[in-house]
Amino acid sequence: MSQMPQLSACPSCEEPLESGDRFCGACGYDLSAVPARPDDSPTIALNGAPPGGPWPEVVHPPTEVHVPTDLQASTSGEHELPPSGPVTGSPVSPATGVRFDRPLEPDEYVLQAPDPRVAAEQPTPAGGTAPAAACVACRAGRVDDDGYCENCGHAQPRERDHMEQEAGPIAAVSDRGLRHHRNEDAFALGNTVLPDGSPATLAVVCDGVSSATRPDDASLAASRAAAAALLATLPRGTHPQQAMHEAIVAASRAVNALAEEPATAREHQPHQNAPACTLVGTVVTPSLLVVGWVGDSRVYWVPADRSSPPARLTEDDSWAAQMVAAGLMNEAEAYADERAHAITGWLGADAYELDPHTASFKPDRPGVVVVCSDGLWNYAEAADEMAEILPRDAAVRPLHSARVLVGHALDGGGHDNVTVAVVPFPIPPQGAGSA
Repeated sequence: MSQMPQLSACPSCEEPLESGDRFCGACGYDLSAVPARPDDSPTIALNGAPPGGPWPEVVHPPTEVHVPTDLQASTSGEHELPPSGPVTGSPVSPATGVRFDRPLEPDEYVLQAPDPRVAAEQPTPAGGTAPAAACVACRAGRVDDDGYCENCGHAQPRERDHMEQEAGPIAAVSDRGLRHHRNEDAFALGNTVLPDGSPATLAVVCDGVSSATRPDDASLAASRAAAAALLATLPRGTHPQQAMHEAIVAASRAVNALAEEPATAREHQPHQNAPACTLVGTVVTPSLLVVGWVGDSRVYWVPADRSSPPARLTEDDSWAAQMVAAGLMNEAEAYADERAHAITGWLGADAYELDPHTASFKPDRPGVVVVCSDGLWNYAEAADEMAEILPRDAAVRPLHSARVLVGHALDGGGHDNVTVAVVPFPIPPQGAGSA
């Protein structure tokens, strides 16, 4: 057998490789032949200048709120949001969801019949025989304990490849996408009750940093820690914006702890980063909409009646955003640059100084909050584009709407993991939800 090139990542889809891999577990490419580098932009950390100063200590919960006509961040740097304008969407709206007439992706091919010899050789604990787990790609090889086919090296479906959850009036969907061999996104949803008896809903979306160690573990730990913190503090009467700040701090601690675990300590070499991820979340009460974030995942506001313009409620911690803020490039130029998605803020032991961003808004009409990773907004970056692909009945069918948004990203190429949560504002009466 010829000597395999020592590659750290697949030259086709940029997924991490292990020593001795013959084929890429994500796209199936033969690693003995180096193909051309694809046009892909995974989330990476930028080891440049640290972001702005440290988060100022919040002693009293903020009280200033805003209406959609002047959506401004109430704290955390007073971010100026994009100016409002008329809603002008694309001429085609994928309102029906995922399209099935698209061309096949590289790892979507006709499957051959399974080898009957594989099924005949696998013993069962009882002493009989049972079919072995057949590879979903070649249908002729056994699947290793690590989830890869012994014959073709193809990664097998994992639990996190596609996840859906509906929690009362809110819902979320996460998908591996079409180019990555695993899903490094994670989300958490929750419902609770405030001290005055009014309901509150929350959604958290985390995107693992692909260049870091164990990014999938980082996103899962962060989303769970943030949601747990919100569910613990909101019922005690903590102001939602202060609760969001504390939730981001809790998520940061959870990700930092991963760097101390043996599994990371063995892998954490000088050329690797500690586990890391981005985070974005929202808390919705009957009268208040709060958002919080670190990184480049986003929150969008879309009015239910579409009579007023939608808006993006977060600003990216990214190279592109810094260039625009400094006046060195316009938005189109910055996001066209190959460095656009290099992040300048993240959660993890290798991060500079934790700088959580939070903002509160008070919409004057019903609408829908879209919380998503860049796997979605890469295909609907502007607020009016997001509004165009969001179904008009999203407030009453959040799960269906989340599926439609994920389908839009997959139809667009699915170059990254994609996760989206759909949260109606105000909270619908108990019992309302997806049909």
